[in-house]
Amino acid sequence: MRQLLERFGVPAALVGVAVIWGGTFVLVADTIARYPMYGFLGWRFAVAAVAFVVFFPRVLRRLDAPNLTKGLLAGTFLTAGYIFQTWGLAPDIGTTPARAAFITGLYVIIVPLLQALWLRRMPRKATVAGAVLALAGLALLSGAGQVGRWSTGDTLVAICAAAYSLHMIVLGSTDERHDTAALTFVQLLTAAAVCSAISLLTEKPQLPPDGFVWGAIIFCGVLASAAAFVVQTWAQRRIPPARVALILVTEPAFGGLFGWTVAGAWPIREVIGASLMLGGMITSEVVAASVPSEERVEFEAAMQGMPVPLVEDGREPARMFSGDHDA
Repeated sequence: MRQLLERFGVPAALVGVAVIWGGTFVLVADTIARYPMYGFLGWRFAVAAVAFVVFFPRVLRRLDAPNLTKGLLAGTFLTAGYIFQTWGLAPDIGTTPARAAFITGLYVIIVPLLQALWLRRMPRKATVAGAVLALAGLALLSGAGQVGRWSTGDTLVAICAAAYSLHMIVLGSTDERHDTAALTFVQLLTAAAVCSAISLLTEKPQLPPDGFVWGAIIFCGVLASAAAFVVQTWAQRRIPPARVALILVTEPAFGGLFGWTVAGAWPIREVIGASLMLGGMITSEVVAASVPSEERVEFEAAMQGMPVPLVEDGREPARMFSGDHDA
């Protein structure tokens, strides 16, 4: 029974997470056309924080100084990532859900390059090859060389990818003092507080006006944030990290699929560019993760996207959870 679960059940659950994350690009784009952006993000993360406490009721006991400090820093970058991504999806900015999905996915290229700069280690050949493929795909996706193709929205989403990358680098600096559940909860609270404060100061929003907006808030808060993280963490305990990465790297593919389907158009150049970017992501993360190395490599769950590859130098990685599972 356990073998069947690991062979079929866990991958199916992870595919579900990738589908949910991919679907949020279209859903968020439609929602912020109806409701103020910061108000939506504030509600989303407030709902996510409440749902996370329901999933892990003991997390409140773990909010000590190390988890609060690291969680606030990681939460700052995570909040910036969501703000720039959602802003880039605004209807008057210029990008599309499909393009935003693939540009956001560049964080799987940026993270190992940042680690190389920070740790002064050259990336593996697979990482370099993946970066080349991804950049070639981005050139096609953005219409490089054609005036007016690259939009302000694309730039905002690219900044989002950089913010997500810094968020993962911060997670990569955790150690035995930190608890992943506590870190996640602090990040959700940080995002909820920052976005709600900005909304109150600049938007003065009313309550969500209709069932569509409420549905988007609940879907993104409960399923795409709290529940998706629970599933990802559960899966990482049961199958190898490379398999987890291979499945979750399909997130931008699902984002493109939903975006092009809703738009009713499948532009050949952008489809080819997106395919090259997806190939670059797989090459960079999955192939590199499977290459034997003398270094000990651990993987830390991230709240959005693939697990964070951590190069360990004799220190113990952050605990996934302290004690028994709280769900």
